[in-house]
Amino acid sequence: MFRFQDPIFLIFVLVAIGLLVYYFKFKKARVASIRYSDVNLVRRLKPSFRLRERHILAVLRAVAIIFLAFALARPQSGRKGQETSSEGVDIMLVLDISGSMRAEDFKPHNRLYVAKQVIKEFIEGRHSDRIGLVVFSKKSFTQCPLTLDHGVLFSFLDLVDFGMIEDGTAIGLAIANAVNRLRESDAKSKVVILLSDGRNNAGEIDPLTAAQAAKAMKVKIHTIGAGKPGNAPYPVDDPIFGRRYIYIENEIDESTLMQIAQITGGEYFRAKDEKGLAHIYKQISLMERSEIKVKEYLQYNELFSNYAFVGLVLLVVEIVLANTRYRKIP
Repeated sequence: MFRFQDPIFLIFVLVAIGLLVYYFKFKKARVASIRYSDVNLVRRLKPSFRLRERHILAVLRAVAIIFLAFALARPQSGRKGQETSSEGVDIMLVLDISGSMRAEDFKPHNRLYVAKQVIKEFIEGRHSDRIGLVVFSKKSFTQCPLTLDHGVLFSFLDLVDFGMIEDGTAIGLAIANAVNRLRESDAKSKVVILLSDGRNNAGEIDPLTAAQAAKAMKVKIHTIGAGKPGNAPYPVDDPIFGRRYIYIENEIDESTLMQIAQITGGEYFRAKDEKGLAHIYKQISLMERSEIKVKEYLQYNELFSNYAFVGLVLLVVEIVLANTRYRKIP
């Protein structure tokens, strides 16, 4: 950014231009002060280079005035900056990777694939938040601890797949794991987002007991039940006949997921397709906003000395040349 703090002095720029126009239009053609009886001999002489360049003095003086006028107008270059401070949200994503997540009712992909893609979009919108990832089936483990390096989190999320843990659904154990990761957090808001498509059938910790522990530690849990109502197609790879599909009824324990959310002050959502799941994560993102304070400022640097120096140098050059090389007879 560039500006003049005192632009009133720029009027001298117009004065300099006016003087230059006056010189070349009127003064340059004025009659000589020394008269001769016969100038025919002089007329036959070609003007020397020094004579032709004598007008440089007028140009130097005008340009010097222009630069000094710029200096008096206090030219300033500025840059715009921001100071951003934020109170982020610490979020643990809890993802079910049990065998039932192979169901392809979120066509053309299975539930786990769709969940991973939607979670990536969710992470991309949370620039100032620490986010971690817990996966579970019969057991639970932390795939990625809380981090601001979302690129690392994406890498760990890409590695999530079936078969990492023995099959089963340990919702209570997964909640306890996620809450434990948030136990040392100093964040203003601590949130768990749990996605599952089944009912708790493994682990030593009951889901509601884990929810009570989360409440005690001021951790809010949003729960998501994934799957269309009714039967869902599951792929079965037959060594002889190849891949075929069987239909198995969904067993989402909506009652337990609702109670978990209610105990901790969160919300329960039901995702019936990919668009619905993406909408749910957007809703949660809007609900759990980070508090970001932005302070804008403008910082200017004075350029007075640069213009003043050039103007004075040109003025000195003009005075020196006027009294040496281009000195005139009075």
